[in-house]
Amino acid sequence: QVQLVESGGGLVQAGGSLRLSCAASGSGFSINSMAWYRQAPGKQRELVATISNDGSTNYAGSVKGRFTISRDNAENTVYLQMNSLKPEDTAVYYCNAGLIWGGGNTQDRWGQGTLVTVSS
Repeated sequence: QVQLVESGGGLVQAGGSLRLSCAASGSGFSINSMAWYRQAPGKQRELVATISNDGSTNYAGSVKGRFTISRDNAENTVYLQMNSLKPEDTAVYYCNAGLIWGGGNTQDRWGQGTLVTVSS
């Protein structure tokens, strides 16, 4: 059974920083791309950042220059360093991983979400 376990959310003042982590547990798979999404109250889930297995990254315009996505392939872990946080960054943050199983099957898995609250 594969699980994505997130940690690092919390309450922070505007201008502060947080680092989110998401570790994939289990065996028998490799991970292609990994990503962070977020969903603010009353809004649709949106893509924040992606990172491919070769380290290529992409960011939403609203976070570019403030957030940094990285990964540790040996630990099947993805990180999101969030700096210069703004109240509009308040949301539940979800990690996503594209799994590749031994038989070539692919699977999209999600973490349970971690709440980030930025106070003004």
